[in-house]
Amino acid sequence: MANIKSQIKRNLTNEKARLRNREVRSEVRTAIRAVRTQIANGDADSAQTALQAASRKLDKAVSKGALHKNNAANRKSNLAKRVNALRA
Repeated sequence: MANIKSQIKRNLTNEKARLRNREVRSEVRTAIRAVRTQIANGDADSAQTALQAASRKLDKAVSKGALHKNNAANRKSNLAKRVNALRA
């Protein structure tokens, strides 16, 4: 444990950020899982709707700093490719 007051404060803020980021990333994973479930079921319309929701959550995670923008872009691209293949 740190003895320096500023480091003790920094440890507390880091822990809060870690918990916040974990929650955001969990929501993203849940949204992505919903898209993959719809793709597995073969339901193109539901998959498209779930993809929109997942894209929104990914963008919000980027704006909150929980994910890197390229990571979110790659995930969105991968999901969109799979949904579009289902629609074709």
